[in-house]
Amino acid sequence: MRMNDVSAEPADVGLRPLSARSVVLSLLLGTHPPELPVKDLIRFVEPFGVGGSTLRAALSRMTAAGDLRRGDDAVYGLSDRLLARQRRQDEAVRPRTRAWRGDWEMLVVTATGRDPAARADLRSRLASLRLAELREGVWLRPANLVRPLPADLADTVQSYTARPDLPAVELAAGLWPLTAWAGTARALLARASASRLPADRFTVFAAAVRHLLTDPVLPPELLPADWPGDELRAAYTGYRAELRGPTGGTAA
Repeated sequence: MRMNDVSAEPADVGLRPLSARSVVLSLLLGTHPPELPVKDLIRFVEPFGVGGSTLRAALSRMTAAGDLRRGDDAVYGLSDRLLARQRRQDEAVRPRTRAWRGDWEMLVVTATGRDPAARADLRSRLASLRLAELREGVWLRPANLVRPLPADLADTVQSYTARPDLPAVELAAGLWPLTAWAGTARALLARASASRLPADRFTVFAAAVRHLLTDPVLPPELLPADWPGDELRAAYTGYRAELRGPTGGTAA
């Protein structure tokens, strides 16, 4: 399925209350280094109606599930698995780009005989690299990102540099739901501007950083006018600065 096979309508940004687990993960994913003592976690989750006993139960479950590691003095931090997710989130907030000269990255899936779970995992990995599927097994994007491809992908894909015949603006518009993405970003910016309660703002910006993970980070010349990607990044960065306090942490 091509990535533009979704509705052109902006996604619903109705925000559900966050669970204790979601609050803790969002907080630690935005904290550098990603660890906090229980006393600080208790203070932070209080506006969400999460009591100390509920938080401690959630921390125990998350540690058992491999989401967190417990250090000395009741300090909890992200597991190695979630450190990789934090790196992806950081890259979404501060993507590294270079001047685009018209080339496209193209990855062609060459491995065969994979089970459905393996195929789904590969699709997820390629999408996380901000590639889009032109047709089954053929993924591409403008070559404007500064990031290496994971070495282990060489076992399943072949990489090429391409110059498609189709006009680049038309190709990009067909590969990514740009109108829908921009509409959701603007709705999140509006909600962030209107939110006053700390818990509401945290919930909005947790959704904002998840949305930034799906920004294709295209060259400016391929984007619609008034693209809100940089504005959403700036708003999220400002919110993280707001949250720097006695713990030195940032959130969402």
